[in-house]
Amino acid sequence: QVQLVESGGGLVQAGGSLRLSCAASGRTFSNYAMGWFRQAPGKEREFVAVINWSGGSTGYADSVKGRFTVSRDTAKNTLNLQMNSLKPEDTAVYYCAAKYGPVLSSARQSYNYWGQGTQVTVSS
Repeated sequence: QVQLVESGGGLVQAGGSLRLSCAASGRTFSNYAMGWFRQAPGKEREFVAVINWSGGSTGYADSVKGRFTVSRDTAKNTLNLQMNSLKPEDTAVYYCAAKYGPVLSSARQSYNYWGQGTQVTVSS
């Protein structure tokens, strides 16, 4: 059974940084892509970033490109999201997700497994 557990959320001032992690377990993820999504109050869950677990290719939403970096540690089965230059509009619950197959996707419905989320709050 796949388990995804996020950590690292918190409260930070605008312009600051946070690093989110997602511990993945339950199977070998070599043929998966892993993504980060976020959901602000009253809004739909939206794509943030994605990485191919084996090859490391990445994709980003335009709103975070140049500020956020997704990475993975295959030895530790951990997905990371380094968030720099944070803005109040980045405030949301952040979720990690896993999809079978190496193709990168920004579509929420492509993902088979989800974590429980971690809150990120950016104050102005």
